Amino acid sequence: MDRLVLLLPTTTYRTHDFLEAGRTLGVDVVCASERPNTLEAQLPDHFLTLNFADPDGAAATVAAFSRSHPIRAVVGVDDLTVVTAAAIAERLGLTSSGVAAVTTARDKYQMRECLAAAGLPVPRYRRLALKEDPFLAARGVGFPCVLKPLTLSASRGVIRANNVDQFIAVFRRIAALLQRDDVTVSGDGAEYLLAEAFIPGVEVALEGLLIGGRLHTLALFDKPDPLDGPFFEETIYVTPSRLPDDVQRRIGDVAVAACAALGLAEGPVHAELRVNAAGPWVLEVAPRSIGGLCSRTLRFGTGVTLEELILRHALGRPIESLDRERQAAGVMMIPIPRAGRLRRVDGEAEARAVRGIADVAITAHPDQALVPLPEGWQYLGFIFARGETPAVVEAALRDAHARLRFDIT
Repeated sequence: MDRLVLLLPTTTYRTHDFLEAGRTLGVDVVCASERPNTLEAQLPDHFLTLNFADPDGAAATVAAFSRSHPIRAVVGVDDLTVVTAAAIAERLGLTSSGVAAVTTARDKYQMRECLAAAGLPVPRYRRLALKEDPFLAARGVGFPCVLKPLTLSASRGVIRANNVDQFIAVFRRIAALLQRDDVTVSGDGAEYLLAEAFIPGVEVALEGLLIGGRLHTLALFDKPDPLDGPFFEETIYVTPSRLPDDVQRRIGDVAVAACAALGLAEGPVHAELRVNAAGPWVLEVAPRSIGGLCSRTLRFGTGVTLEELILRHALGRPIESLDRERQAAGVMMIPIPRAGRLRRVDGEAEARAVRGIADVAITAHPDQALVPLPEGWQYLGFIFARGETPAVVEAALRDAHARLRFDIT
């Protein structure tokens, strides 16, 4: 039986879906996390504790484990683990993009440098040291601009500034965010932030799978809610895209060129792009799959999940089809409206009864402390819909969300 190592941070939403994919494929799954599992002593063959901040050390630990437990594949399920997964794969000769490529993609400044050098359309940008005086740092930065941490994800700490006063306030706010106990950054990510020009236009997300250096587009999501700031909380994703076919082709071409410029060659890719009259602009190319529970919108071939596709590729198993189901689909990441403590959620039954709604998953639990963006990173939950057209799906998601009531004190 093939053995697979899944790198599963304790904070990830992805554990259940990846474990289900492993069970479907009949593989022996080893769960690796940054904290010891309570069952690790009883089941040492199925649990590992790894320091994801030390990829080389984690690779050495897994290499030692593999001498008595041969490993066929390793998969990092989100941003916190992709570099470590690449280091392990490189050490063991497993399928993965190279460590250098993944590391570059994980650092927003290094990614910008690489893409700009390849002539790809990216926003004008500057890396700023957090120890700088923010008033002096604002010199030479055009407005409006967007400031963001180098390595955080889920739009955490991404804030627009329209003038010098806002720039100074945002600079200090991000600096304070990086000092929070629930933020783990190191190296350049703890010493710098990125300032880049705000790019107007519509935003899309491309979900892809790299196989032997070739990018296969699995889905192109529209984001119908405007993302103009000051914060950039994502809400609704709908696929297939309603953009004209020629625009979609240009988006795909730019994504292919971006992956090639970064040196990414194997595994999932989640790319974020803005589109305006000048064409597609690359905002981010992440060497991992879509976050949260959003992958549940996607089915391929005869009902294969995105996680199963990813594991099949990593294991070197055949993939029958990369074609997404024909029906339109979408997800709403339910935003946190304000800080506080969640008391209860009402209206779930009414939301599920909306025509086209496939599921409502409330992931926040009663008495949980809620922190909205830009300091927070979690959602209240996820709403999933399917329908004949993207417009029908979007309408169902909005209708279902309107029926939910959150008691936050």
